Amino acid sequence: MNEQRKRIVIIGGGITGLSAAYYLQKEIKEKNLPYDVMLIEANEHLGGKIDTVHKDGYVIERGPDSFLERKQSAAQLVKDVGLEDDLVRNATGQAYILLKEKLHPIPQGSFMGIPTSVKPFLFSNLFSWKGKLRAGGDFFLPKSQPQDDQSLGLFFRRRLGDEIVENLIEPLLSGIYAGDIDRLSLMATFPNFYNLEQEYGSLIKGLNKTVPKKAKSQKKKGVFLTLKSGLSSLVSQLEDELKKSPFVTVHKQSVVQHITKEHDKYRITVKGKEETIAHSIVLATPHFVTQKILSQYDFLKTYKEMPATSVANVVLGFNKQDIPNMMDGTGFVVSRNSNHRITACTWTHKKWPHTTPDGQIMLRSYVGKPSDQEIVHLSDDEIETIVREDLKNVMNIDANPSFSLVTRWKQAMPQYIVGHKERVEDTKNHMKEYLPGVFLAGSSYEGIGIPDCINQGIGAKEDALSFLNK
Repeated sequence: MNEQRKRIVIIGGGITGLSAAYYLQKEIKEKNLPYDVMLIEANEHLGGKIDTVHKDGYVIERGPDSFLERKQSAAQLVKDVGLEDDLVRNATGQAYILLKEKLHPIPQGSFMGIPTSVKPFLFSNLFSWKGKLRAGGDFFLPKSQPQDDQSLGLFFRRRLGDEIVENLIEPLLSGIYAGDIDRLSLMATFPNFYNLEQEYGSLIKGLNKTVPKKAKSQKKKGVFLTLKSGLSSLVSQLEDELKKSPFVTVHKQSVVQHITKEHDKYRITVKGKEETIAHSIVLATPHFVTQKILSQYDFLKTYKEMPATSVANVVLGFNKQDIPNMMDGTGFVVSRNSNHRITACTWTHKKWPHTTPDGQIMLRSYVGKPSDQEIVHLSDDEIETIVREDLKNVMNIDANPSFSLVTRWKQAMPQYIVGHKERVEDTKNHMKEYLPGVFLAGSSYEGIGIPDCINQGIGAKEDALSFLNK
């Protein structure tokens, strides 16, 4: 490294770290800044949980399969690296809830399980009349007293009652966070619902005021986007862009063990490799990894107690004639009261038609609810057997699959338990005091989705440049 140039080191090569590195080198080039970037990743490939497999004409996502279009940073990154023409929107269709061994259509006119149209809920078999009347209490209950935080479960139970929560809201939200909604923080996950209650005195009234109404003639379109050849193509393109940049070096299979502060810079110890010097650092690693790297700082010990759930998914391929009575729709989630061990099943060939060859069916099932973490540690054959038994009971599938693929993600889903926002804010304040120029980013802190992680990578990029420019 030229003595006149300063080095920004990004630790963690998931989508957060990749975004930070990409936009850093871009700005360094455009503004002719005197900085270099080093990206350090512990594994042999970049991308974190993004992992696409191509098999016999199938496009299989082992990790996340898409991102929300309305969170614009992901689509913008795709465009910035030249992959805009590969964007694909999900097909829409009926989704279901599995309750008492039966698949029930999710009522039309709901937003994250909360009614915005009364009639579909009145005629739904998901709820008893008592449950429907209790949900209607949202119109009349006073808003809660202002408070810093509370659990998602407590908040929704108070507004809508247990039935709506356990039969609809919980399975939908658990599909996002893979957590216990009675522990998850409202303000770290869905603060907009708290704000609606405070402003309108009712969730239903608030959503009717704020959610855009579609014209009846307007065809419903999918809200998710992905890439034709899989999300790993974004990772590959980002890696290519970084390799071409004269300002970036990428080091894989490099495990950071320790960071030591030395006056106005930092010494980074990498297992079995040469130490490196950094003038600013972006830590885009899971919270439990960050805590180990900075174990000498007491203020990070709070992250030892922060849970992270493990999940697994099983992808099964079938010939179409083997499942002749396949329902129309995009898949189902499983109610809290179910005895099944799967938590959801996506009918991938319906939701993402481009992923599946003609004449074939692809199902992607998920396991690993908070109360059933041991399933993730079973063998591939054991997990597949459990999933196939559940699918046989739910969808009457007796046929043997043409292929199967089991993927485990251990400690992959950080849990934003009550008080999470305050803990993150407190940690960042301590970082400014004790570790100036070191910045935290990633799914452990301010959002777990791909766009949230990209936003955090961009934010860390801006923080590092602002720090060095001073």
